[in-house]
Amino acid sequence: MCGIAGRLDLLALARDGREADPAARATVEAMCDSIVHRGPDGGAAISRGPLTMGMRRLSIIDLEGGMQPIANEDESLWLVCNGEIYNYRELSAALKSRGHRFRTASDVEVILHLYEDYELNFAAHLRGMFAFALWDARLRRLIIGRDRLGQKPLYFTADQRQLLFASELKALVAAGVDREPNLEALHHYLTLSYVPAPFTCYKRVHKLMPGHLLVADESGIQMDSYWRIEDSGEPEALSVRDRVETLRGLLADAVRSHLVSDVPVGVFLSGGLDSATVLSYMREQVSGPISTFSVGFQDPSFNELARARATAKRFGTDHHELVIPPSIADTVPALIDAFDEPFADSSAIPVYFLSRFARTHVKVVLSGEGGDEIFGGYETYVASKLAAWYRQLPALLSRRVIPNLVDRLPVSHRRVSFDYKAKRFVRGALRGAAGSHLAWKELFSEDAKAELWAAPNGMPSTARLWEDIHTGAPSTDWLARLLWVDMQLGLPDDMLTKVDRMTMAHSLEARVPLLDHPLVEFMARVPSDLKLRRFTTKYLMRRAVRGRLPRTVLRGPKRGFNVPMPGWLAGDLRSFMTDTLSPQRIAQTGIFQPAAVTRLVDQHLKREADHSRALWALIVLEHWARRETGRGARARSAPGDRPRMVG
Repeated sequence: MCGIAGRLDLLALARDGREADPAARATVEAMCDSIVHRGPDGGAAISRGPLTMGMRRLSIIDLEGGMQPIANEDESLWLVCNGEIYNYRELSAALKSRGHRFRTASDVEVILHLYEDYELNFAAHLRGMFAFALWDARLRRLIIGRDRLGQKPLYFTADQRQLLFASELKALVAAGVDREPNLEALHHYLTLSYVPAPFTCYKRVHKLMPGHLLVADESGIQMDSYWRIEDSGEPEALSVRDRVETLRGLLADAVRSHLVSDVPVGVFLSGGLDSATVLSYMREQVSGPISTFSVGFQDPSFNELARARATAKRFGTDHHELVIPPSIADTVPALIDAFDEPFADSSAIPVYFLSRFARTHVKVVLSGEGGDEIFGGYETYVASKLAAWYRQLPALLSRRVIPNLVDRLPVSHRRVSFDYKAKRFVRGALRGAAGSHLAWKELFSEDAKAELWAAPNGMPSTARLWEDIHTGAPSTDWLARLLWVDMQLGLPDDMLTKVDRMTMAHSLEARVPLLDHPLVEFMARVPSDLKLRRFTTKYLMRRAVRGRLPRTVLRGPKRGFNVPMPGWLAGDLRSFMTDTLSPQRIAQTGIFQPAAVTRLVDQHLKREADHSRALWALIVLEHWARRETGRGARARSAPGDRPRMVG
């Protein structure tokens, strides 16, 4: 696990034999210094022709010999890589049998030799989580790439003069990139709680999309995908029993592959089905002690520690628990520094504290992220099924009687309360398949954002972005389309971003076995009625792990890392919220209408509505804007563009 950064001098690249700007090395070293938390165990940089690149290392495999940048036998190829290649032993054996000579026992060296054999088709042979940069000195070609599902981040920016890339935005900021705010990105953030790829908070900086390569040579810059989930094929004609057995084998193999390490590996244990499943298969393959880590809250409706404790006891782990106090105001700057751009999924808070806690015991953890997206685990899928029936009710009931009754429900600040679910359901049920699914995710609707912005800006609709992805799904099945949207947006840009930044902020490596790509490809071929059977989510997965897990986990309700934010904002964080979102501060920043923000604050404090998710997003954005400028962010940029190719 590492952090990587680099600069390609495009002017020097266009003139064969010209070296990079001598100042490039200092720039890249500064970039690497800014992400030392990703790799506190060492760092190095090299200059080769027009390219300068470096890394910071967190030693996990080949502790003594795995330093990067790393070269092939004749040093015509150089590589830096962030992540882990789980099938490196199998690949190394095959490559050695074909005459390749290895310098180290590290996992990433296989990338160089695969490139020698397969050129730009090499990435398809990798099994793992990774973001890399590979320099081919003979062809004067740079290839940067990202793993299939976006587990590891990679940012880039390019103009006529240079191409810069890095694992985190802060490294590009250290290189002096243009920090003009991207209002379109922030517009989408206000709906989704995160900035969707390829956008970033800066207009001229972009995220490399998952499963993509960017190739830069004398002809210019091109991007292409090397993996698409839609290419997994049609559902196979297998019986349910055969699918269960196949899934069990894939789960065991995924966990086995993710255990490759020269340091101890622990487990994030949430008390839910996914992390318990990962632990159960890990216990089959690890005879010694296993450290597990769980987080809870003082509010019992948000606390899953008892379920996690039961799972830990079942598998005999060395279990560690942490209870988070509500006084987390001082954590906000740390969260913003970790993400570099606004990120308002409040479940990042417990992951931040849990990562700091776990790092005092282990260097690597397994986590259960991804299970909901590939197995069909979100309760919102059940809600979408119900919404299709709701839309068939007479208009008098669906548009008047039921909404009026639901509006009268008293507001509760308990975890995902009945009134919260009922109001969300009714608000979105009539918006069609894509719209009703978005209604569960969105913080601000398009109408709400129009009232919020200080000035009209003509931003493209986030609902349209969502609808376009939904329409572009490679299936007409309703559930398959929702899963597609969640895998394209929420999984890489929310869930995996959260885990990467919160763990790496504390130099902790997190691995997600349930996103092992052979497992993902298999589940993509499984019919939807085996993912959501009537009202049972993750039906096939539950069949596969039946008898392995405690009944409280197998049959218990889904919870996840939900945070008692509604109560916090009305209690311990009240003064923090009212100060951050005061009319004076909002007016000074100049992004939003103070009256619109004040109305949300008042309604929440009076329990007229639960605006906690929206208010947290505004708090994060306000602190980010002030950090960016030091005196307020009066953004005047036009909507952000998609990345432009430089030729």
